[in-house]
Order: sequence, then structure tokens, then C-alpha cells
Amino acid sequence: MNINNELEDKLLKQPFAEELGRDADYRLTAIRYAQIENAIAVLSDMKTNTSFICHSGLSERLGIGMRGTSQDITSIWEEDIFGCIHPDDLEAKHLEELRFYHFVMFLPPEVRSDYYLHSHLRMKNAEGQYIKVLHRMFYLDYDANGCARLALCLYHVSTSDSFEHLIINSLTGETIAPETCQCEHVLSARELEILRLIEAGCMSKEIASRLFISINTVNRHRQNILMKLQASNSVEACRVAKGLKLI
Repeated sequence: MNINNELEDKLLKQPFAEELGRDADYRLTAIRYAQIENAIAVLSDMKTNTSFICHSGLSERLGIGMRGTSQDITSIWEEDIFGCIHPDDLEAKHLEELRFYHFVMFLPPEVRSDYYLHSHLRMKNAEGQYIKVLHRMFYLDYDANGCARLALCLYHVSTSDSFEHLIINSLTGETIAPETCQCEHVLSARELEILRLIEAGCMSKEIASRLFISINTVNRHRQNILMKLQASNSVEACRVAKGLKLI
């Protein structure tokens, strides 16, 4: 499973609550951002696996839409937009979004909306030339179960020379490089030790023998690892941990 599929799996398989959201309000937010910033605004609903795309002047420059128009698609991935992004930048984008997802989901619910992902991408315009675009991603709505239901992605022309990927706290101005937020708080030292042994192919009995702990203790740690990484099995847990550069 590649990073894109891993991210999709995490977003779409959250245990969403059965409740109605304020979708009309958020769609209007996307429209206003597109108008004010001359940005392409993409509002994605992870619960329904759909997106609402608002086009701008940038859409015309990229040859993918007309200014002032909008469309609904049956996917959380804006494939027409992705097709314009340099392949190396697209892969990096998905990895940073996976890291950002894990970062915010381990924050207290009351501060999650203070953070957004900020990155620069090379995107090919209608003439086949790459231009620099600023991409920002926000999780706008969390349901009663704490699941991230709505995400807003904004794309507009950048004037910066930087290609940094940053997690930014919009309230304090704090900046965090996603690759350095190893989320050391996510797994304990013992859990990391066990996960490395799992990745090396060790079974619970061997791990227990090596670490001088009981099999029950190993299995309890294994369950905690799956829960913390939101993985369904050990193979997936190792994949997620590698993507987050934990192991």
C-alpha cells in the first residue's frame, strides 16, 4: 500500500458518528476563499467520500476549470488538480498530509482546529510550464466521535522562494516541520522497541523472551500500538510508523 492509499484508508475508515453537519456553511466558506484569494478551494467530506471544488483564475491557468464555477465529485481526491502537480511534490504532499493527520488526531480536540498544513508545490500550467503554488490544508469539522470529517485544501499562486512543508498554529504562530514532529508522544519507548522487533519479523513469544516480559504484556503493547497508529494489523502499523519516520 502506498502513502496515498494509506492516507485514504485512514481518512475514509474513521468511526464516524451518525449526525448532520453544517455542510452548507462550509461550502460557502470554500466559495468565499476561492473568490477572495483567487484560489482553487477543495472541500472534502471523508464520511461520504465526496468533494466540492470551487474554481478560480488559477484553474484557468492550469487548464482544469473556469473561474467562478464549481463542481461536486465522488472522491476525496481532486485528481484533475493532482495531475498538474509535479510527481515528486505529489508524493511529498501525501506523506505530509498523513503526518499532519496523525499529528492533529493526537492533540486535545479543543485545539485541533488551530493547526493547518502549509506547503509549496510545483504545478504544470496549461502551457506545460511549472509554476509555484502555495497549498494549505485545514481540518474544518470533527464529529461527536472526534473523527475528522471535513477538510479544506486551498491552492493559489505563491511568491515565496521556500519549498518548506510546515504545520502552523494559526493562533500562536508556532511552526513545526512535519518531518521533525516524530510524534514521540504517540508511542512509548517500549512500544517503539516492540514495533521494531515486529518489523524485524519477531513473534510475540520471541519478543517476550528478548525483553524479559510476559507474552500477555507484549500482546497488550501490540494492541496499544494498533490503536495509537489507527492500524488494523501489525503490517499496517509498521507501514504507518515508517511513513511517520518512527522506525
